[in-house]
Amino acid sequence: MTYLAKSPWLIHYDASSCNGCDIEVLACLTPMYDVERFGIINTGNPKHADIFVVTGGVNEMNRAVIQNIYNQMPDPKVVVAVGICACSGGVFRECYNIAGGIDMLIPVDVYVPGCAARPESIIDGIVTALGILEEKRKKNVHSPEVIDRGYPEHQRDARGGAQ
Repeated sequence: MTYLAKSPWLIHYDASSCNGCDIEVLACLTPMYDVERFGIINTGNPKHADIFVVTGGVNEMNRAVIQNIYNQMPDPKVVVAVGICACSGGVFRECYNIAGGIDMLIPVDVYVPGCAARPESIIDGIVTALGILEEKRKKNVHSPEVIDRGYPEHQRDARGGAQ
């Protein structure tokens, strides 16, 4: 994996879990695991986030929140479902208030199963997400929407920016 030009920013949301996976996600930020060594920055603002880490399953109370966070994130974005609840609804999937995993609401790029998912697995999933994010950025650079930045044709250089 080559290094990204911009440090990826990560936003974490606990949908509806027992908080076991949340504790493990927070453990990734401690010096023992130090996920920041990969250049990842934790943010609370979805408008700055590149990676959306979700723990817990979807229910009626958080459905709109998850969709809102996802919609506010700029493209390209990557979604990581951490824990079996986020992947499929987990042990709560048959409960009356659980609709299922995150992928029933938004597209998921990386699944990190486990109950609770281990910090090593979470970090591996986030590193996998970094590779997917890099590929999405490469594809996005060559798309006409990105190259056409609103400059008139005669004012664009070869990369699509202003001269």
